[in-house]
Amino acid sequence: MTLRVASTRPAEAAAAALRLVAVPGAAAPPLRRRLANAERERQIVQGAIRFFADRGLDGQLRDLAREVGVTHALLYHYFPTKQALIDRVYTELFEGLWKPEWEQILDDRKLDPLTKFTRFYCDYAHAIFAREFVRILVFSGLSDHYIPDRFFELLRNRLFPRLIRETRRHCGVLSRAKPSARELELLMGLHGGIFYIGLRRSVYEQAVHGAEASEHDETYICDRVRGYLLSAHAVLYAPAQAGRAPPRPSPKPRRA
Repeated sequence: MTLRVASTRPAEAAAAALRLVAVPGAAAPPLRRRLANAERERQIVQGAIRFFADRGLDGQLRDLAREVGVTHALLYHYFPTKQALIDRVYTELFEGLWKPEWEQILDDRKLDPLTKFTRFYCDYAHAIFAREFVRILVFSGLSDHYIPDRFFELLRNRLFPRLIRETRRHCGVLSRAKPSARELELLMGLHGGIFYIGLRRSVYEQAVHGAEASEHDETYICDRVRGYLLSAHAVLYAPAQAGRAPPRPSPKPRRA
């Protein structure tokens, strides 16, 4: 006679059911919250900014999706192309930093040029010293120049003419002519010198005078602004050179 062994499956099922019963006082497992479309898109953009700042704009979107915690398909649902995502990063990180009140400060005729330059650059520096801003600008400049081209177009239209105008005003020059190459190059010494502080910190990671202390940034910026305005007066608009044509080279002596 063959004996049948009772199946243990019902007992296992009962034990599993008991494990699912909530124990009073025990914490419930966390539920993954479903994000709204705008919030999810924001999450992807912020993740892309961090990702591109670390790996450059050549980073693969599959790696980005993994870091952000979304599927590759979901990433493409929000941004069908990589260029569309880079455009959004530019709008968020570069175009989005521009404050209309900066133009109002520079156009305020009640303020002297030194005050205008100092107020503008001290506030502007808070945005451009951000690690993501510096590194993405440099990475793009080393590849297709797309982001520097767009950002410098903004600066050429909305900033540099105002700064040249105020430089001339500080030096007592009434000209409204288009900024000359010399004026712009001298201005780039100021503008690029301030950006270099952020470049040194976020790319080179070098301190040239001991420990880097951002609380002294305003002092460094004020020093650079004063030096620029003094040099502009001495180099570009010195009274001895006003209205004079450049000297002609002396004729070579003739041989006997």
